[in-house]
Amino acid sequence: MKIGYIRVSRDKQTTALQEDAIKRAQCGRVFTDIMSGVRDDRPAFLAMLDMARPGDVIVVWRLDRLGRSLRHLIETVTQMSERGVELHSLKEQIDTTTPTGKLMFHSVGAMAEFERDIIRERTTAGLEAARARGRKGGRPKATETIKPRSLALAKELYAAKEKSVAQIMEQTGFKSRATFYKYVVKEEK
Repeated sequence: MKIGYIRVSRDKQTTALQEDAIKRAQCGRVFTDIMSGVRDDRPAFLAMLDMARPGDVIVVWRLDRLGRSLRHLIETVTQMSERGVELHSLKEQIDTTTPTGKLMFHSVGAMAEFERDIIRERTTAGLEAARARGRKGGRPKATETIKPRSLALAKELYAAKEKSVAQIMEQTGFKSRATFYKYVVKEEK
């Protein structure tokens, strides 16, 4: 049996395009989720996987409808394959019921994994080169962005108890109440 799966991320998005494609594929049952593909707890997705039996074919408009990450997509298709359930993606024309479709799916997966590995290598090399030049990444500490005079003034004003925290923050340039409490109030105690 062909089982259709439709997914959109938000209520405002329409499923019409996917519905038309799934209807043309003549699916006996159709499941629809309106939520992010990143989530593993999609109710219709789980119900569809639970219902699928050996010999069934799950039909999707595009591969990204099953999941956002390639790793999750490959895991899902591998689990389906182990249970005797196949996949047919209409847009990419990948049909794992055929040897060519299986080869195409695994080739796409291998290329995507290769691309991820290359990106990881370039990122690591770039970070190492930056460190060698004395640069460090990440967000600067609040103590690096707050002028020492402003910090001292904030502590004085807070100790005087004549102004509110909001007034002191505005006067001394603190942007975050949490930062103010961390560097002014906690150090007072």
